[in-house]
Amino acid sequence: MSQQRVAVVTGASRGIGRQIAVTLAAQGQAVVVGYAGRADAAAEVVQEITAAGGRAVAVQADVADEHAVAAMFDTAESEFGGVDVVVNSAGRMVLTTIAELNLDDLDAMHRTNIRGTFVVLREAARRVRAGGAVVTLSTSVVGLQFPTYGGYAASKGAVESTTLILARELRGRDITVNTVAPGPTATELFLEGKDQPTIDHLAKQPPLERLGTPEDIANVVVFLAGPGGRWVNGQVLRANGGII
Repeated sequence: MSQQRVAVVTGASRGIGRQIAVTLAAQGQAVVVGYAGRADAAAEVVQEITAAGGRAVAVQADVADEHAVAAMFDTAESEFGGVDVVVNSAGRMVLTTIAELNLDDLDAMHRTNIRGTFVVLREAARRVRAGGAVVTLSTSVVGLQFPTYGGYAASKGAVESTTLILARELRGRDITVNTVAPGPTATELFLEGKDQPTIDHLAKQPPLERLGTPEDIANVVVFLAGPGGRWVNGQVLRANGGII
């Protein structure tokens, strides 16, 4: 019997991260469900996975805290024997014009999105086994330049650069490193505070004329993390239904 693959997924208590964790588990991977503060939501994800016959454990970690992240990887190794897949889905988003951007909000966003990505990628670079995969989450707004996304898109531009550089630094390790950049995706976080006309307008942007779903994004991540994605490396995959 081949060794079970083990995935660490941050931001896995809700939204896209949750769906990624559940989908990886459905593909047979043991999953560490990383979460920042919602222990109840993370426990629900673990319950969903184990009820379906999978293996999972929830671990609280602020991704920008290198000690907490190291402890999360320690748990993956002690509970399941190692780490093969790392998906950094944890993120923070504040939307406002650049002229009105509160610098404390900018610092908080960059702490989670930039420092957090560095911390998780650093740990992944040290621990992921040969044959493994690392996936970060960016945003298609890096290319679309929507107003009010200045601070957020800046942080995700850093995510893309860092991810692609790590792919080159891991030469010879047989580890793929990619980033997935979703377009508008119907999560609780995305829909919050938006009126129906705004949602309808965003849904019309892609040629496919709908919002993405967490399942759409999770399926792309699982492809990159699985045997079918082994020849995709050092890429930004814009999963957005064809928005230009």
